Amino acid sequence: MGDARFYHLTRSGLDQALLSLLVRSLQAGWHVVVRGRDAARLDHLDQALWLGEEDGFLPHGRAGGPHDALQPILLTTGAERPNGAQCLMSIDGAPVAAEEARELERVCVIFDGTDTAAVEAARGQWRSLTAAGIPAEYWSEEGGRWQKKAESAGARQP
Repeated sequence: MGDARFYHLTRSGLDQALLSLLVRSLQAGWHVVVRGRDAARLDHLDQALWLGEEDGFLPHGRAGGPHDALQPILLTTGAERPNGAQCLMSIDGAPVAAEEARELERVCVIFDGTDTAAVEAARGQWRSLTAAGIPAEYWSEEGGRWQKKAESAGARQP
């Protein structure tokens, strides 16, 4: 069973934070699924990943293509993980089930700290995952750096 990490964005935008987390995940040897709720937002992220600096290119694709299983990073609005992802990154309040968190190395919940609804959705995900026994850490941007603000070993269910 993996863990869940919650990233509270207060300084950087989603594009910048996601890029950093994706690089680290690929360096760990993981395949990643980025799950969102809005296809237009995923289109934007797809373009941002394609148009980034040449030395910073991250191989990726949109779900529904003929090579989904081969993609190191797969952008989707669905619950599937056809690329055998070891890491799931949830953006914009996309759902994460405790059952799938148990199957993964890591779940990252990335949320905008200036959006009250996003903060409330992340709090709900924290409660749900930790109540199911998933260890979790909460990270916030302060002083231009990520700082761990809270952690939970997860409340084990009988």
